[in-house]
Amino acid sequence: MQQLDIRDRDAVDAAFAAAADANGPIHALVANSGIGGPNEPGDGDRFYELVQTNLIGTYDCVRAAQRHFAPAPERRDVVIVSSILARIPVPGYTGYSASKAGLLGLVRSLAAELAPEEVQVNAVCPGWVATDMAREGIGLMAEAMEISYDQAYERAMSEVPLRRMSEPEEIAGTVAWLLSPDARGVTGQAIDHNGGAFML
Repeated sequence: MQQLDIRDRDAVDAAFAAAADANGPIHALVANSGIGGPNEPGDGDRFYELVQTNLIGTYDCVRAAQRHFAPAPERRDVVIVSSILARIPVPGYTGYSASKAGLLGLVRSLAAELAPEEVQVNAVCPGWVATDMAREGIGLMAEAMEISYDQAYERAMSEVPLRRMSEPEEIAGTVAWLLSPDARGVTGQAIDHNGGAFML
């Protein structure tokens, strides 16, 4: 597996060109690269790093994929992984929240822009998912509140009606549905997959 820093636009362009040369035209892009965590004002503020990676890097990936899309009428899709933090406020997460909210605007605009080419563009907004990033977040919560990890986990899940984290495979299932024939005609949408923590 090749590593790629999506903050490097030239590297992104080269990677997508190489993938298309090796495997043929692109039919689907799942934009799931990103970084998380809090940011605070001051010398160590991570705001620009978060936005550069999560929002601008994703944009560059979409444009790079677009240049190598299969021709119509073959199916072409873009699915962007956003976050529940695009929907709800979390103190100290301005960079992550802004970048993930920006992705939803990007999805809507791209969906309208690419609709004449019959390219579908959608987003998935996961809540807590059992990943290293989520476990790190629970750990930071425990540290800030001076409680145990288990107590922090229970407190976090108390705000989730289903009282559990999603599994990565469950989020992958939602993405797979958006890429399936059953989702033909679904575009410009943000699918909330968060155990009921946010309901629109």
